[in-house]
Amino acid sequence: MTDSKTPGDKTLSVNPPKTLSLKRPVEQSTVRQSFSHGRTKQVVVEVKRRVPGHEVKEPVPPRPPQPAPAQSAPRPAPQAPAPQRPAGSMLLRTLSDEEKDARQRALAEARSSEAEARRAAEEEARQRAQAAERERQEREAALARQRQEEERRRHEDEQKRRAETVVRQRDEQVARPASPPPAQQPRESAPSPDQAPAPQPTQYYGRPAPSGPREFTPRPPMRDTGARPPRLDSRPPRSDAPRAPRMDASAPAEPAVARPVRQAPSANTTRNRSDDVDVKAAFRRPGLGAGPGRGPAPAAPKTPKVSNDRPRGRLTLSTATGSEDERTRSVASFRRRVQRMTGHRASDAQKERVMREVIIPETITIQELANRMTERGVDVIRLLMKQGAMHKITDVIDADTAQLIAEEMGHTVKRVAESDVEEGLFDTPDTDEALEARPAVVTIMGHVDHGKTSLLDAIRKTKVVTGEAGGITQHIGAYQVTTPLGSQVTFIDTPGHAAFTAMRARGAKVTDIVVLVVAADDGVMPQTAEAIHHAKAAGVPLIVAINKVDKADANPDRVRAELLQYEIQVETLGGETLEVEVSAKTGHNLDKLLEAIALQAEVLDLKANPDRAAEGTVIEAKLDRGRGPVATVLVQRGTLRTGDIIVAGAEWGRVRALIADTGAQVKEAPPSMPVEVLGFNGTPEAGDRVAVVESEARAREVTEYRERQRRDRLAARGAASGAGRSLADMMRDLKEGAGRKEFPLVVKGDVQGSVEAIVGALEKVGNDEVRARVLSSGVGAITESDVTLAQASGAVVVGFNVRAHKEAREAAERAGVEIRYYNIIYNLMDDVKDAMSGLLAPTLRETMLGNATILEIFNVSKVGKIAGCRVTDGTIERGANVRLIRDNVVVHEGKLAQLKRFKDDAKEVVAGQECGMSFENYQDMRPGDVIECYRVEEIKRTL
Repeated sequence: MTDSKTPGDKTLSVNPPKTLSLKRPVEQSTVRQSFSHGRTKQVVVEVKRRVPGHEVKEPVPPRPPQPAPAQSAPRPAPQAPAPQRPAGSMLLRTLSDEEKDARQRALAEARSSEAEARRAAEEEARQRAQAAERERQEREAALARQRQEEERRRHEDEQKRRAETVVRQRDEQVARPASPPPAQQPRESAPSPDQAPAPQPTQYYGRPAPSGPREFTPRPPMRDTGARPPRLDSRPPRSDAPRAPRMDASAPAEPAVARPVRQAPSANTTRNRSDDVDVKAAFRRPGLGAGPGRGPAPAAPKTPKVSNDRPRGRLTLSTATGSEDERTRSVASFRRRVQRMTGHRASDAQKERVMREVIIPETITIQELANRMTERGVDVIRLLMKQGAMHKITDVIDADTAQLIAEEMGHTVKRVAESDVEEGLFDTPDTDEALEARPAVVTIMGHVDHGKTSLLDAIRKTKVVTGEAGGITQHIGAYQVTTPLGSQVTFIDTPGHAAFTAMRARGAKVTDIVVLVVAADDGVMPQTAEAIHHAKAAGVPLIVAINKVDKADANPDRVRAELLQYEIQVETLGGETLEVEVSAKTGHNLDKLLEAIALQAEVLDLKANPDRAAEGTVIEAKLDRGRGPVATVLVQRGTLRTGDIIVAGAEWGRVRALIADTGAQVKEAPPSMPVEVLGFNGTPEAGDRVAVVESEARAREVTEYRERQRRDRLAARGAASGAGRSLADMMRDLKEGAGRKEFPLVVKGDVQGSVEAIVGALEKVGNDEVRARVLSSGVGAITESDVTLAQASGAVVVGFNVRAHKEAREAAERAGVEIRYYNIIYNLMDDVKDAMSGLLAPTLRETMLGNATILEIFNVSKVGKIAGCRVTDGTIERGANVRLIRDNVVVHEGKLAQLKRFKDDAKEVVAGQECGMSFENYQDMRPGDVIECYRVEEIKRTL
């Protein structure tokens, strides 16, 4: 390619011709580029040089490109220098040094990348070839090892068969040392091994198959009752018994039978037996060596132990004749042979029975019972069948049946129950010498807002009531107070709201004395009566504290009179119940109240043993984000120490810390001391009993049993709703509950008692049309799982004195789940009632407006029938509901479409006036019909 011969070249020229230096001289060369898949391309490389001034230099022939290092083929010769452009044409600009260097670098990089790719391909091909060669060598080595193993096994089998043949011949000679002369004649007349016919193609257990039918002759009775029976392959039997055969003297003499006896191989006799290899393998009994009287016997070579892992199938003619491997005697066959030789002495002998003590739980399978008695399962099933019960070995029987079977078989029985794991856990009696005096436990009970917490604050000189939300107590608290007399008293403060019944019941169970607080200006209220019932049920003494006597409208006598209705007679009225008039605000008679408590405790003579494993009760439990599960435990017996392993309900743990009511950590908690316990692996239930166990294994055993019991109760509760009911009952329940609406809720609280109280109160809210359904409840902050559950079921998440985690809040915002926070149970219950009231269908109420009589019917085109009426009483309003009555029968109910007075539309027509009316979607009106006009009002219902 040249500049002057390029097609389409457009050069500028002037006349006369003059050189224009618009383009610099150009040097050209060609380069062949290589691409993937064998594609190449030849490109032209131009090198332009700067020309000083307007002088035009002759184009310099380009230098041939440097060959790539990986290529050994010579590059093509450089093209001839392009002829000089005429003076009257434009010259192309030459490449600068930087451009030439850049192009050279690009070419070098292309060559290097191509060489690298070629080397990578060669390396990959070489690795594949090496891998294929290794696989081929491994296969050849495996085949060689397999051939060697087969050859070795074949050689060992050959040696084994030869050794067994030698041993069998020697044993036969020993078994018949002296034979009568007639028996020697067949041996002499027997053909020699050299004259034996060649074996036939068909073999039968290593011997030629008989050519004709076999003749069966009756065999005379054997004199040896313990000898083994004759072989089925027509070979003489082996005498490999461990002892001499027993001879039956009463059996008739056995005639001499000519039997072919093999001669012992001599040194100069050549063995030419074709069946030496195919002879059937026999077992050699231990101890059959050379003995006295046997004579010299050839030494048997040692038989190597060959492991044959091939599964043994059923013996058939095809497997016996066509199998390549030699079939050997099974263990069962050997046992049967031993039994035949010993005359079944092992089975006839009565086994000595071992009497055992069999532990029988509440339910047990037949197989397990047989194992514990070391009896056969078939014997147990046979005994059950004799009693008329058909069972399988996997069936479960009760403890009574198992006891009858075990006693029938002569074993002793020890009955145990699953609940025995809790034996010795609680209520272990103490000796009187170990008992010591302990502080009294006093529970403050009464109606809400009667001053229970204020009275306790006045005694403790604290301000707990100021920290309660809404000014009411919603948690159960436990405190220990030192009285002015120096004695210690443990107080338990219970909430007075109606929802906290379970808390009050727990407080009454663990207490020694109940202080009933009644406001002098309010009298006995429902929760006061409930506290009286709890105290009577617990069987603890009662002390009445009449509070708020400092108020102007206080009337203590009214309280005393009202208490008589509940069989509470105070001392001032001649009864036995102590009563004190106090004032928590002024501190009036607080010392007398403490004296009354001390007096009552002295009468009760409260004692406990501090030097034993601790027992107590969980007063309250919560889940602290920083400390984990925390349980408030009241120690009742023993001393609780740090590091003890404790069990509470279905939870257990090791005590990590004990925190007193003052907030200080303590090392141990004596009886009647309330402490917060850290270390449970889960949040226990409020009211669970706490006990210290000796090991973690015992703790796990007890908790697993209690967890199973809890699951069984839940399963029984779920099955009780459907068990024992007919299909008609279930369909009726579905029909009745079809129109019942539910308000789903997810409840999370700060403590177990509050959650329990809220769930119990929500279950009582509702009626036949709507009810609250608590999907999940728990202790702790609101988590993402709670939000996910609420989203799936369309529920509302309620948090009582807790907040949601950051992740839970973000998830709730994304899913549109509503989270409501409360710290007062009143507000929570009111909001839930209002929300449930919105699900109730409103009540419809009819309000009569007036009556009208149809006088005439007019047909109006494009409108229909118009009833000309006169209003008899009341008013008729446009758009109201109407009812058409004909002959005292309602024939139509609908709405009033038009109401006109003369030609104008009227909003209402009063009595005595005439008007025209038309109904919506109804035209069958007749003169004399009566029209009732009424209005329907919707009234919102509430729970």
